Amino acid sequence: MKTFTAIINQEEDMYVARCSEIGTVSQGKTIEEALANLKEATELYLEEFPAKGKKNSFLTTFEVGEVAKA
Repeated sequence: MKTFTAIINQEEDMYVARCSEIGTVSQGKTIEEALANLKEATELYLEEFPAKGKKNSFLTTFEVGEVAKA
């Protein structure tokens, strides 16, 4: 069993889930549904294209200055 990272964003009335290590993306009406769909999409992808070793991911934050509105 392998562990991957899911990044989930709300976009209008859906949640979009992304796996940065593999590049798979899915969505759902709830966070749980989006995550379950991402898991399924990632499993299907890995059946076709097996991972050749897990890439290390790093999670960090950064700041940007205020953006002027036009």
